[in-house]
Amino acid sequence: MDILSLFIIIPLLTITGIILVKDIRNVKKVAAIGMGIQLILAAVLIFLYVAERKGGNISEMLFIKDIVWFKSLNIHYAVGVDGISVAMIALTSIVVFAGIFASWEVELLTKEFFISLILLATGVFGFFISIDLFTLFLFYELAVIPMYLLIGIWGSGPKEYSAMKLTLMLMGASALLLVGILGIYMHSAPSGNQLTFNILEIKQYVIPITAQRTFFPFTFVGFGVLGALFPFHTWSPDGHSSAPTAVSMLHAGVLMKLGGYGAFRVAIYLMPEAAKELSWIFLILTSISVVYGAFGAIAQKDLKYINAYSSVSHCGLVLFAILMMNKTAMNGAVIQMISHGLMTALFFALIGMIYGRTHTRLINEMGGLMKVIPFLSVCYVIAGLASLGLPGLSGFVAEMTIFVGAFQHPDLFHRVVTIVAITSIVITAVYILRVIAILLLGPVTNPKYENFRDARWYEKTSVIALILPVAAIGMAPFWLSSTISSSMQPIIDKIMAINLF
Repeated sequence: MDILSLFIIIPLLTITGIILVKDIRNVKKVAAIGMGIQLILAAVLIFLYVAERKGGNISEMLFIKDIVWFKSLNIHYAVGVDGISVAMIALTSIVVFAGIFASWEVELLTKEFFISLILLATGVFGFFISIDLFTLFLFYELAVIPMYLLIGIWGSGPKEYSAMKLTLMLMGASALLLVGILGIYMHSAPSGNQLTFNILEIKQYVIPITAQRTFFPFTFVGFGVLGALFPFHTWSPDGHSSAPTAVSMLHAGVLMKLGGYGAFRVAIYLMPEAAKELSWIFLILTSISVVYGAFGAIAQKDLKYINAYSSVSHCGLVLFAILMMNKTAMNGAVIQMISHGLMTALFFALIGMIYGRTHTRLINEMGGLMKVIPFLSVCYVIAGLASLGLPGLSGFVAEMTIFVGAFQHPDLFHRVVTIVAITSIVITAVYILRVIAILLLGPVTNPKYENFRDARWYEKTSVIALILPVAAIGMAPFWLSSTISSSMQPIIDKIMAINLF
């Protein structure tokens, strides 16, 4: 058994265990144990990956497993990881583990909830380890489909509308993505050679520029919709606002990262010439996402909507950095995916815990919470400071790397849009500090709040699991940056080989 397939098998075994458990009270324990094992497996993968690299293994992908699925179309179950994939797997493991404990109080259809949640996680893990485009698309669909049930059944507010809107928009993105993947497949080999879905095989052959111009927009927009690319971002705030806590954590913390990861792993890597030609269009759209999302967050009064629009802004930075197509900016994009995944999952976990006590998400109806729930309040401040880019936390590392890399681009247009994107830093500080002041500081506004209980053990487990890596990346970012940088080199070599700059 190869180690990567265990990331698919363990969640499936966990789901089987949940189905077989008769006592509902043990469902959460089975889910926690299964995802705890998955987290340990991620740590083992990191150790093995680092050991392989230190041992001199310079292969682009490690731990490759390749099994033929459908021979006539050359479809394979092909998996492998580089440093970027390993980092994304670690992120997913942490967020899913924290999400299990954030869902400890779920009572409605408990079995079905945890089965759907872990099924979503299975799709995400499969996506990050896939090096075959067909396999990648299959796991992409597996990750998206459970969202409809998770929001439509366990959500709140206009949950049916939000679930339907999210599903239809992401299915539309899937249709675009399928066109792009099939276009890449049909031009994946020189005339007379067998066509392939394998990314490592396709990258050895330059796809004709006419095909790149045709299929790059389909592929980039297909992934970009999931990454909240303007103007296709509207599903995200509604989906966040109606989703239960753990689903919001996975939605913003992990699922949206499939968009950024796919955009550079497939669209940019395999079609770099078209990416350079068309990047100005998407840079404008991503710059709008960054600034518009930040202004949108200022205008909101619902905690979930504030964080949802903040996610639009921060995920826009990921796509923005990828389109710069230089090593520093793209390194920053990956660090931003990891940083944002951790801090937005932390935000949504805390919002769910606060809502469970106050039964409101409107900031104007709350105040003085620091006095009654100090642990949760301090954790919220840490999440806020990470989001606005305080040095010493992961947000600062990610944003500085992105903007330094963006300014390295020699073109004036790229530097102008970088300046526009940088304004989001100030806007983010405004809404983060405003929310902290209204929500946590000052006198207690409601006498009922005086009797609140601070974080329970499972709530502390959830938030601490997210805070620790946020601080670790902020204080010692070089171990992550160097791992990502070495894995980014093949992509940069592909870009430089065709004399884009």
